[in-house]
Amino acid sequence: MQVQEIMTRRLATVHQDDRLEVVREIFEQAPFRHLLVVDDADRLCGVITHADMYRALSPYLATDAELERDRDTLQRRAHQVMSRQPVTIAPGAGLDLAAVLMLEHHVSCLPVVNNGILQGVVSWKDLLRTLIK
Repeated sequence: MQVQEIMTRRLATVHQDDRLEVVREIFEQAPFRHLLVVDDADRLCGVITHADMYRALSPYLATDAELERDRDTLQRRAHQVMSRQPVTIAPGAGLDLAAVLMLEHHVSCLPVVNNGILQGVVSWKDLLRTLIK
């Protein structure tokens, strides 16, 4: 079986200069845990995970202890917290290669790229769902 058969084609992306406030809003409204970061030419330049975002934000946001400097963490840019040079995979690659890449590089998703064009994303959950079918 190939990656293109199980990948998610409906992609959520943010621009590298978008603020974390935008990233947080997307994560709060959507059930996924990865956002693909694109540059001005819509080329993939990074990935932000749900965990990356929360590590970058102040833990005091929305608490009684919140200060202006805590709110300022929402103004950081996506490129400041994203994982750069993401490990990618081709749509025709096998699922075994996807699993190996995720394990070797300690990542939970792989953007699917064909000739430099973003096609989809495959996550560890996609692989497990396929395994149990």
